[in-house]
Amino acid sequence: MSKLKGKVALVTGGSRGIGAAIARCLAHEGANGVVAEIEQAGRRALSIAADSSDPSAIQAAVQKTVAEFGQLDILINNAGIFVAKPIDELTLDDFEQTININVKAVFIASQAAASQMGEGSRIITIGSNLAEHVPTPGLSLYSLSKSALIGFTKGLARDLGPRGITVNVVHPGSTDTDMNPANGEHSDGQRSLMAISRYGAPDDIAGFVTWLASEESRFITGAGLTIDGGTNA
Repeated sequence: MSKLKGKVALVTGGSRGIGAAIARCLAHEGANGVVAEIEQAGRRALSIAADSSDPSAIQAAVQKTVAEFGQLDILINNAGIFVAKPIDELTLDDFEQTININVKAVFIASQAAASQMGEGSRIITIGSNLAEHVPTPGLSLYSLSKSALIGFTKGLARDLGPRGITVNVVHPGSTDTDMNPANGEHSDGQRSLMAISRYGAPDDIAGFVTWLASEESRFITGAGLTIDGGTNA
């Protein structure tokens, strides 16, 4: 419990799945923090229910973090939604909801966090391997939203690099969560695309993200890092 000792982290969408695993892993390595809708065990934590579609709620979560802990060192943009439909079935509501949560919320949280961060801080966004390769129909909107994060990450890394703040996006593949269970209807098809033919566990993603939040990753920024069992190989 030393890599992140003295650090304060904010994890959005931390109530379940990958977000909850990241929160636990950060806490294990010594970080105090705020997890939207969940309270960590073993470290100081503040539970905040924040609607990721509401800009003011996102900004308030950042402000409350700093007010409670006096600093913010790590932002994990994890909250997201998944809409899969053929292009002729997608609605403007689908588009607006997906972009608001998967893209706009990341921009707002990152902008708010950056204003509070100092040298050595980290902004890490959870993207998707579907931003890089789209193997099946019905994923155009989701892939659009996740690929947008690549350009944003590169630009933000340039903006914040002179201040010693790194910015990266992690692209998980099929991970065993409520949203995409390893025994689900489409799981065999997903496994057939992998070099390592098993679903990832949330802890697989969390361990990598936690390393990326540490001092050991200090020379990595503006990168898209894929952890998908070789699906995109």
